[in-house]
Amino acid sequence: MSTAPQIPAPATEAASLPPLSTTVTGAPTGPGILLAHGATGSIASNYGQLIPVLAASGHRVVAPDYPGSGDTPRATGPLSLDGLADALVAEATANGLETFTLIGFSMGTAVSVRAAARHPERVRGLVLTAGLAKADTRASLWIDLWLRLLERGDYAGFAQARALCGLAPEYLNALSPEALGTALDPDPALPPRGSAEQAALVRTLDTTADLPGIAVPTLVIATTRDPLVHPSLSRYLADHIPGAEYAEIATGHLPMLERPEEWQGLIAEFLARHRL
Repeated sequence: MSTAPQIPAPATEAASLPPLSTTVTGAPTGPGILLAHGATGSIASNYGQLIPVLAASGHRVVAPDYPGSGDTPRATGPLSLDGLADALVAEATANGLETFTLIGFSMGTAVSVRAAARHPERVRGLVLTAGLAKADTRASLWIDLWLRLLERGDYAGFAQARALCGLAPEYLNALSPEALGTALDPDPALPPRGSAEQAALVRTLDTTADLPGIAVPTLVIATTRDPLVHPSLSRYLADHIPGAEYAEIATGHLPMLERPEEWQGLIAEFLARHRL
């Protein structure tokens, strides 16, 4: 019988992170891209379709999974934003990227911003999708519900909650019975093992003080039909990062699922225009 992930205790000391499982692909000497995925996600689920596009355009892509996602073991305690940001940058440099553009999704936008603040000599650009500097009340309530369902081992409820907050209403209502069954699959092996630790970090992260110091080309992409991370949180990022560009996609929280070509196109155009 599977054991439900436990809600991490309030962080008093950051966890010691295990070695991250990292995918590296693309042109060996191409411009560097470092990917930061979202909480309860993985490189495969968030960036599986984007990575080949980036590699085909001549980029060198480094894509680490957080503790408890992909093949990375779970952390031994609570995650910290600084720890994740430093670990991702360390993976990039260990795999030959002296400088790189960070592409962050959801919680990965905060990881990306913090990495840019802590390692400005490494980061050449930012692409931030469905992001936030700090969780608002609505996002915090969703995360609290996720954690409660995970603690109880209610994987059917967790799948329902993720579908309700992750997909635009019209997209969810249009799913075929087969696709809906896949989205609501209660298999406890489906959520990443580190879902609880990752979700708990979303409740406490705060990059508001980092934003004014970001000095690289930045694209903020808001998901305007997002029930989880309201588009106003993306607008906040764009308004508080000097010179940031802003774009919108009419999707729920998962543009890589609902409108992948439009999302990929925005990213590709930004990278090409800024020669990143």
